Amino acid sequence: MSMSRRRLLGAGGGLTLTGALASACGSNTGRDGDDHAGQPVIEQWYHQYGEPGTEQAVRRYADAFEQANVRVQWRPGNYDQQTAAALLTDSGPDVFEASGPTLDQIQGGQVVDLTELLSEAKDDFNQAVLEQKTYQGKVWGIPQVIDTQLLYYRKSLLEDAGLEPPRTLDALIDAAKKLTTKEVKGLFLGNDGGPGVLAGTPLNAAGLSLVTEDGKVGFDDPAAARTLGKLHQLYAEKSLLLGAPSDWSDPAAFTQGLTAMQWSGLWALPQVQKALGDDFGVLPFPQDGPDGKPAVPVGAYGAAVSARTKHKAEAKAYVKWLWVDRTEYQEDFALRYGFHIPARISLARKAAKLRSGAAGEAARYATDYGHVSEPLLWTAASKTDYQDALSRIIKGGANPDRELRSVIRKAEAELRRVKKKS
Repeated sequence: MSMSRRRLLGAGGGLTLTGALASACGSNTGRDGDDHAGQPVIEQWYHQYGEPGTEQAVRRYADAFEQANVRVQWRPGNYDQQTAAALLTDSGPDVFEASGPTLDQIQGGQVVDLTELLSEAKDDFNQAVLEQKTYQGKVWGIPQVIDTQLLYYRKSLLEDAGLEPPRTLDALIDAAKKLTTKEVKGLFLGNDGGPGVLAGTPLNAAGLSLVTEDGKVGFDDPAAARTLGKLHQLYAEKSLLLGAPSDWSDPAAFTQGLTAMQWSGLWALPQVQKALGDDFGVLPFPQDGPDGKPAVPVGAYGAAVSARTKHKAEAKAYVKWLWVDRTEYQEDFALRYGFHIPARISLARKAAKLRSGAAGEAARYATDYGHVSEPLLWTAASKTDYQDALSRIIKGGANPDRELRSVIRKAEAELRRVKKKS
């Protein structure tokens, strides 16, 4: 299981500037063969993927670019923090992977506007992940692949209990209770009971959002308290698996029969299929309320260009060549070394591995019901306040309306703060 998948749709880490630059000096591996002699040198950074073959693939792509000598750096450790530090120096990358770029990087002028690169292909990119890389109408990162989260369920266990796959939140709560026995819990949402991984997904399932399109708090609505309050019922009825040997990102609890249903990532699907064959299905997070709809959180690393690059034209040309024009490389990167969805809708639709079965359903859910896991304007402070409140609601039975009132006030202040920097 790759650390990158957890970080993309979840948490991060930290690294000092000194450590970042030391790592930069120690890990620079490029190629200066005759084919690229005398050409501009572009440093390209990737975080360390866990899937075998990925590093070799991106080096092969770089070798094929004819306009510059592209040197790939494969960066272990806390990549996002390394990159953030390096972008403030002249030792950073020209082209780099970014889970954003972040709002601070955009507002600070640290990255280049890439809008023109998508002049003909913009509508073919998954709009949820493209939205997360768009600020004030401009695109600051080109999505590479999509990772998403899904509800996995054991078909046989639901059938034995006379249950249909849950398509509403009420049905999920009911199913989790009925599927819970002395040996098996009904649902696994992570060892913390769900706050860490669910984030804004239940709000989206209620027809709401963390941040609206016009930059306002998107859950100042009674439906938010109603939906989040229901999650406490799962905890109170002891339907949730807690304290599993591994957390939500690993499907082991599901494949080993510790839980009948589990929220996990698309990356887990090959492992689940290998362990259970056809005895499983996947669903979006179930909708809640009359205005709700199924919800699927999506995230995507994207290619960005540093504003400090001395070869801006070549760096932009390379990003367009690799992540817009060379669709065969994009499909290869998404599906040959791990299990992800191509960021291009047309590629996702035609990819053989995504045409049928659970994989095909997952790809369709991401397109039809996808929402960005962390909107660009949703700051780290707002995220912490919200997740702390969600934890108190789920595990402590705290009053959801009162908890959300406090979160809304703080989130509104954060949104005003970041807007002032625009």
